[in-house]
Amino acid sequence: MHTRNQWGGSFELSTNDELASGENTSRAGEWDRAALLDHHQSQHLLRHDLDETLQSWVLEKQAEKNKKKYVDFGFIVCSHRALKWTLGSILVAFCVIGLPIIIAKSLPKHHSPPAPPDNYTLALHKALLFFNAQKSGRLPKSNSIPWRGNSGLNDGHDITDVKGGLVGGYYDAGDNTKFHFPMAYTMTMLSWSVLEYKQKYMAINEYAHTRDLIKWGTDYLLLTFNSSATKTDKIYAQVGGGLNGSTIPDDHYCWQRPEDMDYDRPTITKYQGPDLAGEMAAALAAASIVFQDDAAYSQKLIKGAQTVFAFARDGGKRGAYSRGDPHIEPFYNSTGYYDEYMWGAAWLYYATGNSSYISLATNPKIPGHAKAFYMIPDFSVLSWNNKLPAAMLLLTRFRMFLNPGYPYEDMLKMYHNVTTLTMCSYLHQFNVFNFTKGGLIQLNHGQPQNLQYVANAAFLASLFADYMQAANVPGWYCGPNYFPISVLKTFATSQMDYIMGKNPMRMSYIVGYGNKFPRHVHHRGASMPNDHKHYSCTGGWKWRDSRNPNPNTITGAMVGGPDRFDQFHDTRRNYNYTEPTLAGNAGLVAALVSLTSTTGSSGIDKNTIFSKIPPLGPQNPPPPPPWKP
Repeated sequence: MHTRNQWGGSFELSTNDELASGENTSRAGEWDRAALLDHHQSQHLLRHDLDETLQSWVLEKQAEKNKKKYVDFGFIVCSHRALKWTLGSILVAFCVIGLPIIIAKSLPKHHSPPAPPDNYTLALHKALLFFNAQKSGRLPKSNSIPWRGNSGLNDGHDITDVKGGLVGGYYDAGDNTKFHFPMAYTMTMLSWSVLEYKQKYMAINEYAHTRDLIKWGTDYLLLTFNSSATKTDKIYAQVGGGLNGSTIPDDHYCWQRPEDMDYDRPTITKYQGPDLAGEMAAALAAASIVFQDDAAYSQKLIKGAQTVFAFARDGGKRGAYSRGDPHIEPFYNSTGYYDEYMWGAAWLYYATGNSSYISLATNPKIPGHAKAFYMIPDFSVLSWNNKLPAAMLLLTRFRMFLNPGYPYEDMLKMYHNVTTLTMCSYLHQFNVFNFTKGGLIQLNHGQPQNLQYVANAAFLASLFADYMQAANVPGWYCGPNYFPISVLKTFATSQMDYIMGKNPMRMSYIVGYGNKFPRHVHHRGASMPNDHKHYSCTGGWKWRDSRNPNPNTITGAMVGGPDRFDQFHDTRRNYNYTEPTLAGNAGLVAALVSLTSTTGSSGIDKNTIFSKIPPLGPQNPPPPPPWKP
């Protein structure tokens, strides 16, 4: 038996005949036929077989060499070649795109500078500083007026029911008197401007500052009556003051810095005064909306506003607060109080949402007594004394944006109509008011100190234009004539530009703004040097009568202004030209913020002022009683 080749063949060599016969041709002792082949032939066959074997090995190696190799990532299988190309592409992309981005991000940033503030913004920054200069009491270190210090720390020493006295608040003008009637009006106007233009104040970094100014005033107003009670029977109406022509040391006779006052400053108490109380209620209510992010303080303001407004509405206390008082009547005489009823009730409604206030504000008897619909030109002039145009505009806002309908619609429509006519009266072409040759509207019959009324009118016109823009109303009618809202903005800007220097005198009437402005402002603190010397009551007269410019610049103060011929006399002795006031600067600030466009924002905050008003419309009917079989 022969061993077989395990790879499938025999190791034996046989002839074809033997293979055909199928016999076993191998015998013991016999030569194999292969042995008969000559040696050369056998070597040739062996070499041929070897070459074929080597070729098969070489081909096998070459096939293995050319065979693609793969990488298995588990979730995908990728050839080596594709993987190399992918990684290479990523590297190139990183070098071309990613690396420059990383380098650019790491370099110092060079942002384009912001747009410079417009002139109204520049003037607004300064106008707000005037209130810092007018502060009475113990001043914070942040007050930023280097020539001012603590003053009036004994104010209210003659009353016993206010702990600590009446320390704080603001001096009214160039003297050292604290008149609470115009002070309250000032806080109302500042609060109104903040509620309408909060975003603008924030964008120019004056929001916190203006709120601080308002709070300085409202904190003081809360001291002037029993604001912690639900009812009060008196109001402290004034601290200091004087009599015309008197030679007794007082705020008029003496020329002293507030820090040096050494004369008696009596507190004036009033047991009636719906005008004073109504304005104080308006101020506290408006401020309560400004401070609604401080719930405790806001509620304190609301409570005080309700208490003092109840005093205003007391039927037994219906007499003007200034009537017959020689310390008040020559300076801040009130000619009526029904405008304060409308004004205070509107603000209390916005502050509380209590419908009794809006019912009062739209009661036909209120505008009837106030003669709101008589179309008397003087009644379209907003001032510390006349709130009618502001109150009607504030209530027109209610109609334009909330449209409450019955039962308020009839009166609100009347207020709206009168408001549009007020705007018409400001336009030169209707000749309701005279204008100077230089273009300044005369809202006080050519009398002195006109600028405070001009600033107020500019604010009302600008604000009404913003109301119409927010309501998508393109304009309004003056009789048959239709005017676009741009006409109101043009009026407002023309008047404010006059105040800021575009006038025949080429003078800015805002101290510290522009290159030419009043240097002899009628103001005790600004006119006397802060040299740590004490000047007596009459010892300060030399500074009053000096022809030299004031040693201290009372930045932002808007003075009384030019006469009806556009002429201005920069003299300290003539207060009609050169004395500033709280009420005047309040209107100035409101007008400036309404016109500033530095931030790109133009428009009002429609909703914040209405945040306390509940949803309008019919109440849901009560549920039916449970069914009983």
